[in-house]
Amino acid sequence: MVDVTVIVCTYNRCEALASALNSVAVSNMPDSVSWEVIVVDNNSSDRTREVIEAFCRQYPARFHYLFEPRQGKSYALNAGIGAARGNVLAFIDDDVTVDSNWLRNLTADLDAGTWAGVGGRIVPDWPCTPPSWLPEREWLGRAPLTMFDLGLEAGPLTDAPFGANMAFHRSVFEKYGVFRTDLGPGLNSKVRNNEDTEFGRRLLAAGERLRYEPTALALHSVPPNRLTKEYFLTWWFNKGRADVREAVFPLDRKRSVSGIPLQLFRKIGVGTLKWMITLNSTRRFSCRLTVWFLAGNLIESYRQWREISRARGVMS
Repeated sequence: MVDVTVIVCTYNRCEALASALNSVAVSNMPDSVSWEVIVVDNNSSDRTREVIEAFCRQYPARFHYLFEPRQGKSYALNAGIGAARGNVLAFIDDDVTVDSNWLRNLTADLDAGTWAGVGGRIVPDWPCTPPSWLPEREWLGRAPLTMFDLGLEAGPLTDAPFGANMAFHRSVFEKYGVFRTDLGPGLNSKVRNNEDTEFGRRLLAAGERLRYEPTALALHSVPPNRLTKEYFLTWWFNKGRADVREAVFPLDRKRSVSGIPLQLFRKIGVGTLKWMITLNSTRRFSCRLTVWFLAGNLIESYRQWREISRARGVMS
């Protein structure tokens, strides 16, 4: 049995992946701790396999290649969990680089058994000066760039960590299940968000304790094509859909129209008004992002209602 398994899921990012794996390869871990890295190729069509196999040759006892043909990050994550030998499973994305002490700091406090999991600090690796319209100090601007920075003080988490930098005891997957395949990036997924945070929220709802560890630092690359308003609007629309899909809201005909909660219409109206009358460009864009998030709530509520209605034979 291995003490720690690092799981990296990847799809068509061979150049970024090489940087990520290089940073993990030089991790400073105690000699008493055995660890491995499983890289899950989620059906890539670029040089991904070649890159991974180069690391497997260089570190034959450490790196392992795993192919997952079902398209979707959750499928890849679950395949990695199934192949892992570690008692602790750590996760990073294929477009991050980690500090040499990242893995040690991320997993050290899991030995005591007080914590079910831990989330590390994620800061952006900017390719340029952030655009003036970006509300980078607000959650609306930070979340789409996978920023998870709660400061420099460690402590309990009250919300789920991000999948780009987190670790859990293997036992929690055995107890609470794995990642939902109807969430997260992929052709077969209903929505493209929340596969990682849903799992963390599942643990918190069950009373498990999660820890924030700021010294487990990961740098997340920010591609220039993400620094567009279109990217942020699409991300928050998908996030709105994912939140509804994750919650699996019950069908309440008295307080909804076609599955859409009546209060949602009011929120969209108020949000649209704020968007239209706000003069500050950054605040104005924040209001617009909120409207797009609520629109995602609306669309997914309606789609979920249709699914439930069809299953019940309500619709003709």
